[in-house]
Amino acid sequence: MLFILWLIAVVLVIWGIVTLVRGQVLMGVVLIILGLLVGPGGVSIFN
Repeated sequence: MLFILWLIAVVLVIWGIVTLVRGQVLMGVVLIILGLLVGPGGVSIFN
């Protein structure tokens, strides 16, 4: 389960960075924040 959460967090952060580069700043920031919240190193919403 920990690996799956880490993987989801990485995908969300990368997707957020790509969205930022494409010019959608708000959506990119939201995705990065979600990735940091879901990740096992952050405040996991599943605990």
